[in-house]
Amino acid sequence: MGNYAFNSGKNVILHLQISENMASKQDKKIDKTEERIVAVEEAFSKTEQFIEKYQKIILIVLGVIIVIVLGFFGFKRFYLAPKEKDAQSQMFMAEKYFEQDSLKKALNGDGQYLGFLAIIDEYGMTKSANLSHYYAGICYLKLGQFDKALEQLDKFSSGDEFVGPMAKGAMGDANMELNQVQKAADLYKEAAEMKKNEFTSPLFLMRSGLAYEELGNFEKALEVYKKIKADYPRSMEGREIDKNIAYMEGKIKK
Repeated sequence: MGNYAFNSGKNVILHLQISENMASKQDKKIDKTEERIVAVEEAFSKTEQFIEKYQKIILIVLGVIIVIVLGFFGFKRFYLAPKEKDAQSQMFMAEKYFEQDSLKKALNGDGQYLGFLAIIDEYGMTKSANLSHYYAGICYLKLGQFDKALEQLDKFSSGDEFVGPMAKGAMGDANMELNQVQKAADLYKEAAEMKKNEFTSPLFLMRSGLAYEELGNFEKALEVYKKIKADYPRSMEGREIDKNIAYMEGKIKK
């Protein structure tokens, strides 16, 4: 009986200690919560003070941002969009002359419609003007004016899967004509890597390999030809690349 009373008393004490510990932990949680609330209130207070202190400056900055955003959208809608429409209507004939190989008319116009060069000058911020740089570059390339071709092509930019690499490859062609073979090889390789596909990539890898051959860098040419065989075996270049590989391997063994 005495032991039972002792054990019961012991259990009561343990229960009280556990309750005290839980209460202590709860108090600590409350204290931390209160600290966080105080910290948040202080942050809000500092923010309010900052806003009150710099209210005029903040309003000016916000006003400037709103004006810039509205001005940008207004510029695009009321100025650039009509310009783009006009440029496209003018460019129609220049593209037609380009397709007919009437390259001088494509470049300079026919007296009624503008050529690519005038479209660049008059509609400089439009997509049509950007594309006109490409067309003008190709015109100059075909006319044998390689420096002018490079100048125009360098100003053209495109994320298109085919046109972008074609422009870069055309720069390689111009450099080959100017006997800047190493630069041409690098540009061909860059064109091949720009937007990998079954048409432009093997085409410009092949041109890159031929440029390396001309430089006498047969190891590099072989590397390029093997890449065509591995990555683009179904392309026109890939179906006939074995003879290039065999030729280079023979050159290296000599």
